[in-house]
Amino acid sequence: MTDLNNFIVPAAAVLLLVLNIISFSAMASDKSCAKKGKRRVPEKVLFLFAACFGGLGGVLGMTLCRHKTQHWYFKLFFPLFLIIQIAVLVFLYLHFNGTL
Repeated sequence: MTDLNNFIVPAAAVLLLVLNIISFSAMASDKSCAKKGKRRVPEKVLFLFAACFGGLGGVLGMTLCRHKTQHWYFKLFFPLFLIIQIAVLVFLYLHFNGTL
C-alpha cells in the first residue's frame, strides 16, 4: 500500500495544482477579454472549472483579478466549492491514513 501511496499522493497533488491553475487562468483570461471587449469565457465554464477541484484557483482569480465579485452567485459558490473540496481532501487523507 505504501508504494501505491507514494504514487497517488504526488499525482493527486499535481492534478490539484493543474486544475487550480486552469481555473485561475480562466478567470484571468475572462477578465482580460472583458477589458478588451473580446469574446468571453462563459460563466458555466468558470463554474465547471471551480467545481472540478479548482475552487482555490477560482477564489484567487476572483480576488486577485477582481473579477466576478459583483455577482452574488460567484461570491457564494466559489468559496463554497473551496470549502467542500478542502473537506473532501481532509476526509480522504484521514480515511486512507487509517485515522477514520
